[in-house]
Amino acid sequence: MAYADQDGMGTNRLVSVVIVLLLHAFLGYALVTGLAYDAVISIKEKMTVVDVKVEEPPEEEEEPPPEPEKQIEPPVVSPPPMVVTVTPPPTIRTVDTPPPAAPIVPTAAPPAPPAVISAAKPRGNPGNWANTNDYPSRALQQEREGTTGFRVTIGTNGRVIDCSVTQSSGHADLDEATCKNIKRRARFTPALRNGEPVQGSYSNRVRWQIPK
Repeated sequence: MAYADQDGMGTNRLVSVVIVLLLHAFLGYALVTGLAYDAVISIKEKMTVVDVKVEEPPEEEEEPPPEPEKQIEPPVVSPPPMVVTVTPPPTIRTVDTPPPAAPIVPTAAPPAPPAVISAAKPRGNPGNWANTNDYPSRALQQEREGTTGFRVTIGTNGRVIDCSVTQSSGHADLDEATCKNIKRRARFTPALRNGEPVQGSYSNRVRWQIPK
């Protein structure tokens, strides 16, 4: 063992030191007491010199390099489990499809009751609307005669709004004299519809004849 070798080496060194000390002490004593040099030499020859070999300490074995410290990996901490909330599916309600509605057939409106219409009526004698005094002078001088047919539009107040010739006498002055005098003199009871006065019309003729 290494420790036992070191103890033996220390003991040898101690013995050598003691012998050297004794030798020096003896030489010193011989010098002091005046012993002869020969005695000293003889004693010196008789002395056994112990050659103490100092053993070199064995080479220390190189210690293996310390193992690298293992890095302690932190413990793996798993995240908390994910909580998955399951949403219930929407409730699907089945609704019976109603039958298609029957097409709406428009019903014809009931016919309106027939309107009660009363025609316009002349007030007085229509023969007085034109007389011999209304005869155009030129036609009278030329002794021209004829019959003019006319049609008038009557307002709600019974007066003539318009006059048109429906049959000509063949003479423009006689036709013109017809409508002129009818507008001026003719008066009517207005036409009625369901009791309300409305516009109406009236047709007749004027005969132009030179009195004898």
